[in-house]
Amino acid sequence: MTRSKSAASVSNMGSGQSKVLSAGVSEDEAIRFVPQNTPSILEIKRQLPAHCFQPTLAQSFYYVLKDLVIMAVLYLGMIFMDLQFPLAMYLTYPVYWYLQGTMMWALFVLGHDCGHGSFSHSALINDITGNLLHSLILVPYYPWKVSHRHHHKNTGNIDKDEIFYPVREKDYAADGKKFLPLFGLGLSWFFYLFKGYAPRAVNHVNPYDEFFVRHASQCVVSLVTIAGWVCFGLIPYAGHYGFTALLCHYLIPIFVFASWLVVTTFLHHQDENVPWYADHKWDFVRGNLSSVDRHYGWAHNLVHNIGTHQIHHLFSKIPHYHLEEATKTFRTVYPDLVRMSNEPIMPAFFKMFYIFDQQQWIKNDAEFHVYSSKKSR
Repeated sequence: MTRSKSAASVSNMGSGQSKVLSAGVSEDEAIRFVPQNTPSILEIKRQLPAHCFQPTLAQSFYYVLKDLVIMAVLYLGMIFMDLQFPLAMYLTYPVYWYLQGTMMWALFVLGHDCGHGSFSHSALINDITGNLLHSLILVPYYPWKVSHRHHHKNTGNIDKDEIFYPVREKDYAADGKKFLPLFGLGLSWFFYLFKGYAPRAVNHVNPYDEFFVRHASQCVVSLVTIAGWVCFGLIPYAGHYGFTALLCHYLIPIFVFASWLVVTTFLHHQDENVPWYADHKWDFVRGNLSSVDRHYGWAHNLVHNIGTHQIHHLFSKIPHYHLEEATKTFRTVYPDLVRMSNEPIMPAFFKMFYIFDQQQWIKNDAEFHVYSSKKSR
């Protein structure tokens, strides 16, 4: 995509702090980074192989079994190393935490497919499988499904998106909004579950939150499933092996998984010169084209190609095992619409966190917004 600059001004906000307050980008400037004359969603769909939209139950469950087997092997391998080579624990445990946390992220992506209905054609199978998979990693499946669906319906919309959106001056709290460095990585995921993302905050563990009340019964099922896993799985495990074992074998990998989720979610929708739109300037195709494709190296296929994010956002019904093929076709037919970054993941995360932290506050009348390292400098 073509790159652009955007106007910005500095304003004193809150407790005397200086914040970059974007005046937005004018209509004339917007043409430099906003896709023009975009095809309709149906036109794009007609260009993609039809079989890419068809999930296969056996194939979907193959990946569930594969992930669970890998996780079991990692756990048993760690136990073996702990018993046979206890002095090596300072080397083996960090490796185990990183790999097991990565596999938990992979498991999350499969549950995420269930939430989108791309796991199978059966809504019942999708919800049962999604509840079970997400409960294993302490994710409230149905509340997250509802909020995530809202994100997909409003991607790139300043006024309606669900998380990591630019915040207008009128919504800026009196004392300002501060983030832990790098969002505290996995810590921010658990904060988000309870508090959402201000100013459009929601509580994913309250089925009667205004955001979830129409789905209260399904949300209760998800919360009860997690409670069952905690009461009949995690608490007995801690009682038998001790809390330290639970911490080292399960809770630290959970934090690694949550860090994967924060880093990935953030980078899929934040890059320099990726446009955000005011609600009256937004449409579904352009908004979802603001997603960014990234490659996760050795883990890319292991975590089910979630980095092929533009196609996933345009067509969330495509199963993960068809995303690469659909993406290849999309890039061939619509090269001017492609947004992708080949930056190494963590350096990109460090860079974009700094830019985002400096430039997330925008004027009330801003119609377009982009982030730029030039503005931060």
